[in-house]
Amino acid sequence: MLVLSRQRDESIMIGDNVVITIVDVRGDRVRLGIDAPREVSVHRREVYEAIQRENQQASQIEPDEARRLPENSHRTE
Repeated sequence: MLVLSRQRDESIMIGDNVVITIVDVRGDRVRLGIDAPREVSVHRREVYEAIQRENQQASQIEPDEARRLPENSHRTE
């Protein structure tokens, strides 16, 4: 793991097109601004892990079970 020290309004680059900027620091909380292309998914880790669990569960549904799901249950917005 790379550990960097940054102050407010300073940034780091990830690759050529992702910029992480320190927006604010208050006590033990840090606010980050993330500038990334639309095709790059950006999630908090706990959200990412929940998405992975849901995808894993969905991949284990039997075809007969999938046919009984409501029509709009597979759509994301």
